[in-house]
Amino acid sequence: MNLVVATAAWLSDPANWQGRGSIPTRLLEHIALSGVSLALAIAIALPIGLWIGHTRRGATLAVNLANLGRALPSLAVIGLVLPITAALDPQNGFKLYPTVIAMVALAAPPILVNAYAGVAGVDPDFVESARGMGMTEAGILRRVEIPVALPVIAGGIRSGAVQIVATATLGAIFGGPGLGQFIVEAISQNDDGKLFGGVVLIAALSLATEVAFAAIQRAATSPGLRAPARAWQSRSVPDGSEGAQASS
Repeated sequence: MNLVVATAAWLSDPANWQGRGSIPTRLLEHIALSGVSLALAIAIALPIGLWIGHTRRGATLAVNLANLGRALPSLAVIGLVLPITAALDPQNGFKLYPTVIAMVALAAPPILVNAYAGVAGVDPDFVESARGMGMTEAGILRRVEIPVALPVIAGGIRSGAVQIVATATLGAIFGGPGLGQFIVEAISQNDDGKLFGGVVLIAALSLATEVAFAAIQRAATSPGLRAPARAWQSRSVPDGSEGAQASS
């Protein structure tokens, strides 16, 4: 009970909500760090996953590398890249860049694998019908495969986002920004209220991220987003079978 009281007291203390190292400041830092890491992971992994899913080239190699990336501990990745980034930039190369690189390495595998699986799972007859109607390969990917695979793709991004938010606290060990600073400071100060207050904040942000991206994933299944694919599907169905296709 004393731990609960201490945690509640720290969270409700007005002094912790003001100033440079306040809860709002650390929260914004954590969101910014996670957002940049997720954006980079999407920019790197999503195009690769879409290309592999569409062409079926290099799928085994990409999936194996993605699984290998999942097996690497984020703290180990930070430790491996830190000497290099610190040599290039003594300030941000120690506090910021290693965490971003580790978070990108953490989020890229589920994004890549889900993008590949979603696109590769599109009905081949459907794709061939679109190709036979004269659509370019880029058009097939953009107007047919991506809309159909969008819920699976969104699921990979959702997984990566939650993992980043929950794990970005490791960067605080090396002086990085974010809510993890509260945990590092609390351990050095032997402040249980601050320690578990930081844990509560990180858990709350992770839960909020899960809820937000779950809503985005549900929205990805909406008829409006998948209308282009359905339109091409209805045009490619042989005469007399539209009703059966629509009912399925």
